[in-house]
Amino acid sequence: MSSLIRHVTVDSANPYVLAGFWAQALDGSLADDDFPGDPEAVVTAGGATLLFIRVDEGKAVKNRVHLDLQPRDRTRDEEVDRLLSLGATLQADHRRPDGTGWVTLHDPEGNEFCVERSAAERNDA
Repeated sequence: MSSLIRHVTVDSANPYVLAGFWAQALDGSLADDDFPGDPEAVVTAGGATLLFIRVDEGKAVKNRVHLDLQPRDRTRDEEVDRLLSLGATLQADHRRPDGTGWVTLHDPEGNEFCVERSAAERNDA
């Protein structure tokens, strides 16, 4: 038997606030027992679980692992706009004139993540 991934864990200065961003971004939910000031917070969304834990050190370098998001019910560009309105910031725009490519964003604590084209956009190409 092999192991399975239980959580993807993210170091955070404020776990509850960052988990709230990701719960909105992924249309997920915070655990019922997570509250402001807690040392950890859990988000469940679409079969994945993200665990945010408080660490004292700030983020210093590029993430070695990041999330790639694929919108389910909107286009990549609509999803980028929605995430920016939730508090993400633009890091790099890799969209190409032919519609391919992706956008790299930062979450409110500076963690990189990418937004790719939706399945419908890929099928239309």
